[in-house]
Amino acid sequence: MTQLSKSPEPALEPIEVRSAGGVSLEGELVRAPSVGRRKSNAVIFFHGFPSADVSSADTGRDMPELCQRICVDFGWDAMTVRFRGCGQSGGEFSLARWVDDAASAIRFLKAEVQPDTLWICGFGTGGSVGLVAGVDSDDVTGAVVVGAPADFDDWAADPDQLLAHARKAGVISSTRFPPDRQRWDAELKEVRAVEAAERFRDRPLLVLHGSEDEAVPHFDARVVADAHGLAELRFVQGGGHQLRHDPRAVSVLLAWLDRTALSQSGQSRDQLI
Repeated sequence: MTQLSKSPEPALEPIEVRSAGGVSLEGELVRAPSVGRRKSNAVIFFHGFPSADVSSADTGRDMPELCQRICVDFGWDAMTVRFRGCGQSGGEFSLARWVDDAASAIRFLKAEVQPDTLWICGFGTGGSVGLVAGVDSDDVTGAVVVGAPADFDDWAADPDQLLAHARKAGVISSTRFPPDRQRWDAELKEVRAVEAAERFRDRPLLVLHGSEDEAVPHFDARVVADAHGLAELRFVQGGGHQLRHDPRAVSVLLAWLDRTALSQSGQSRDQLI
């Protein structure tokens, strides 16, 4: 695989994506130079759930760097958004509404850059909800899920603990939310990446996981890959849950995206530029 010649970092363009309920999501878009391109590829990067170390205000702040890297190295358009409750995005956390947010982001990128192929790449919870949203979109060519849970049954088993964590992390700020607690709890059982993977089997999927992931067992990765049937399953030896900051994992996912997009087109990189 031959990378494009290095060039200055492309500009990050602030964007606003409107999601379900009129919620505004903040994000960034990086546009690759169009001169000489015969084929265009685009990707959306989805962040994970706020942790004890990273609050909702800072969640997803490292995604724009990935956008710039794939744009510079491979000539892709790239975009990221902060899910509702994170960063400057509006709204409060709901698992089903995060799926809506991911679907809204997919539609936005498709309309904005009209790529020949459109890919999604999500980390942790973002990988799961991205896959669930992507399977219902004909615009999505393929996907990468990194450290993503196969389901949220652990959360569903103790929703009170999840709600307390969500409030502490800041992804839920209103004391009156959720207005329908029963519905909010039910969503935790309804959003299932493993079922989405099975329906995604006609499209390429990379399942990437740390062998020492302390948050999501590597069994989840195997379950998702098995459900798909043809997924490429890769484990980063010694890697934990935060693979976004593991250079080995980032290299694998970016290279897989570029290689798989090329194979989908049936052309070599030299033919595309």
